[in-house]
Amino acid sequence: MRICVAQWLLLALVFVVAPLKAQDKSPSAKWEKDIQAFEAADKKNAPPSGGVLFIGASGIKLWTSLEKDFPNHRVINRGFGGSQIADATYFADRIVVPYKPKLIVLQSGGNDINAGKTPEQVADDFKAFVVKVRAALPETRIAYFSMQPAPARWTQAEKQKRGNQLIQEQIAAGKNMVYINAWDAFIGPDGMPRGELFVADKLHHNAEGYKVRAELTRPYLEEK
Repeated sequence: MRICVAQWLLLALVFVVAPLKAQDKSPSAKWEKDIQAFEAADKKNAPPSGGVLFIGASGIKLWTSLEKDFPNHRVINRGFGGSQIADATYFADRIVVPYKPKLIVLQSGGNDINAGKTPEQVADDFKAFVVKVRAALPETRIAYFSMQPAPARWTQAEKQKRGNQLIQEQIAAGKNMVYINAWDAFIGPDGMPRGELFVADKLHHNAEGYKVRAELTRPYLEEK
């Protein structure tokens, strides 16, 4: 079977373009179904503007008591488990900016460290998130809910603390941002993570752990 020149050129183009598309595809694209689910929910019941947006990884996704914990605030939960800070940045145009929140509470970074990122890379990713948000929402306050110690990831504690420190320094040097120190509250008198605040996987918090989270966060929601 003969193949004409035009067909050869078309085949060559396919073999060249396909790898390029694969290379250009962001790692964040794997969360597309989760983001589409948020968008579908928004179409059915659009969140009000000026609320408090909680975004981040599984620590946010599993915070099912948000409305109960903060009854005086319009809260929006946009956590997608396993995500990193860069993923929140990548999808900010779709699950941050449209809500025009008065406050964003970001809890992310632990998965980043667990995936091999350095504390410096985590801090850079936080900076990129702030830049992305501020470009569209210059008046929105941003709160970073720090990485917390967990028995399952205790070997990463020093890197987590370093990442927290770098982000805290960024916040101190910036404007309209706050740092929520969640590290100390989850450390017991023995200097180890408080095991009674975790579920069986020793990574995620139980109901008592979320009560601690709410207590830490509540003062920052009341600030104007």
